[in-house]
Amino acid sequence: MRPARPVLLVLVFLALLGTAAGITLALRAPGSSPPAPAPLAATPTATPTPPVQASATPAAVKDAHPARGVYAGSESCGECHEDEHAAWGKDWHSRALSPGTRKFVVGDYAKRTHFKGDSSEAWMRRDGERHFMRTKGSDGQLAEFPVEWVIGGKRMQDPVAVMTDGRWQVLPVYYHVTGKGEWVDYSETKQGALTPEHPFFWTNFRRSAQHACLDCHVTGLDARYDREQHTWTTAFTDAGVACESCHGPGARHADTQEPKDIVQPSKLSNDLGFAVCAQCHGPRRPLFPILDTTHRYQPGQRYEDFYQPIVLFLGGERSGDYFTDGRPSTSSFEYQALIQSACHLKGGATCLTCHTAPHEPNAPNELNLPDKSQTKVSVGSATCQQCHADLFAQAAQHARHTSREAQDCLACHMPPVVSGVLDKFADHALDVPAPQNTTRHAIPNACNTCHTKQTPEAMAQAMTKLWPASAKRQERRIRLADAFDDKTAQTGRPALEATLADANEAPSLRGAAAKVLVRRYKREAIPALRAALKSTQDSQMRTDVIEALSIANAREASEDLAALLQTESLWVRQAAAVTLASFGDARGLSAVEALASKPETSGLVQPHLLLAQLAVRRKDLTTAVREFEKALDLQPYNPDALIRLADVYVVQGQVERGRERLEEALRFDPQSRAAKQRLSMLQQGR
Repeated sequence: MRPARPVLLVLVFLALLGTAAGITLALRAPGSSPPAPAPLAATPTATPTPPVQASATPAAVKDAHPARGVYAGSESCGECHEDEHAAWGKDWHSRALSPGTRKFVVGDYAKRTHFKGDSSEAWMRRDGERHFMRTKGSDGQLAEFPVEWVIGGKRMQDPVAVMTDGRWQVLPVYYHVTGKGEWVDYSETKQGALTPEHPFFWTNFRRSAQHACLDCHVTGLDARYDREQHTWTTAFTDAGVACESCHGPGARHADTQEPKDIVQPSKLSNDLGFAVCAQCHGPRRPLFPILDTTHRYQPGQRYEDFYQPIVLFLGGERSGDYFTDGRPSTSSFEYQALIQSACHLKGGATCLTCHTAPHEPNAPNELNLPDKSQTKVSVGSATCQQCHADLFAQAAQHARHTSREAQDCLACHMPPVVSGVLDKFADHALDVPAPQNTTRHAIPNACNTCHTKQTPEAMAQAMTKLWPASAKRQERRIRLADAFDDKTAQTGRPALEATLADANEAPSLRGAAAKVLVRRYKREAIPALRAALKSTQDSQMRTDVIEALSIANAREASEDLAALLQTESLWVRQAAAVTLASFGDARGLSAVEALASKPETSGLVQPHLLLAQLAVRRKDLTTAVREFEKALDLQPYNPDALIRLADVYVVQGQVERGRERLEEALRFDPQSRAAKQRLSMLQQGR
């Protein structure tokens, strides 16, 4: 006799659940999937907010003044700091986000301005103060979308539409300010032809400003998602990178006027001052989810306590934003580039070594103004001269070129090879040219940016002749390219292991080497990974190596990991605990349970997800539901967690709740085959 259809359905979902239970660390990276787009909102749904409490505030002070960590807003700062406020208002930091009005919009919205790309088309128009873009929506049909906000405008300006569910979506066509004033489909240029099903189609979650932009383009962000109503609300203290982005929340300082109640980046240690710029000048993954306002970085805190920079890998995939020698190939990765430079590794250089605050007198791009003794060189070279006076004294003897342009430090050590889609930017990795890598790995080099008619081979020979000692300096970049390039994967193992073991190499690149090594050689990589883990105190590298050991299922490294369960770095503690627990080690499980339950760490998502999956494995579905729901309260845009939870609900007989979670997964990932398959089965089981 056939089983009744609901029973058969439960059996199918049990099978799916059993498959999922064996996967403890394979949930997709947070925010890596797009949601189903909603219709357009008639008006913006966010305005600057009143003063709000910031994250991870210092110890409370009980007096009549505002608590530490409360924002005041830039207007309040301007009441006392009039000159600085006025200077900041003229800098592009203040216009990182602006209303879509004529005062701020720089694009050409003349009547019927038209753009056509390979897969996109748009018409722009202006009506009084308002601007509009007509383009294809999520249904593939043309519709007109009001431009409620604009991002930037110094080089490129991105228009933003606000949808009825509160999502801010970055429209597909941007205005290229520094070129010929043309329009460009930024995503199409980077990703290729796009359809509404593509994750980077403009209406999908990958192009949501709450997910991808606002954390660095506003001050005091407070973005929230209502899981019941499926709506977003977005508020902030200031549009743009305002005073408190760099000086920290200032309501208390505005009241007390005490210097101790505000942060002065120039008076911080090198690392803490570096972090003020690094929080935005390099894509990163946050330790806590993007909606968590309680655990958000504030100036004066350590970068590594909140973020890890994205280096070579985006989640489990190789990033397209890097050359194969580990240098960023795309703009806005200045932090990732600088931390692998000798200037930083050996000389301690940070952004503030060469740049100043937006409100201080500065050369273009916030470069420090040179003193009168440095007027014979470019502004960029003048920043180098403060550390390299000996090389400047050699002049042409060091440069081996006679023209002033060629004697500019930036020409050889910061060449414009970094892409900004239609612009080229300086390479902040600050290294020597390696023309050999152009031949072997298709990486552009500084020599051929000027000597365009010469071959890379000819440039390599010229460098050997003019700078006989250059070969030693070039070895590093050649080794890195040999290590990371998939084209040399069959011969690159020695270079990978040498990079991983090199204590003088940038920890970020050593961590990337760990990830490449384990993907190519699996368990063969374990000895080198264990040795590397013991050789470093760097939290990012340790986390990368632990994740590599997890991929290799390196249970023999359990004692190594257990020794890190009490380390200061929460990144490392979490990675060690989750990996040990996935190995079935009771010490790891205990540490994961502690992370999930203690108030200061209960906002971490990964421990809840792992506890949910372990509960599924032992058929404790009540605990699985509780932990999945906790994880989704923290990170509601995780479609994989929604699908796993839906499986549990169906097995419990709560089919309607399962259906709701699957429909929610499709809001964030309209192309999810797993969600579509399960919904189809539920439909057939009615």
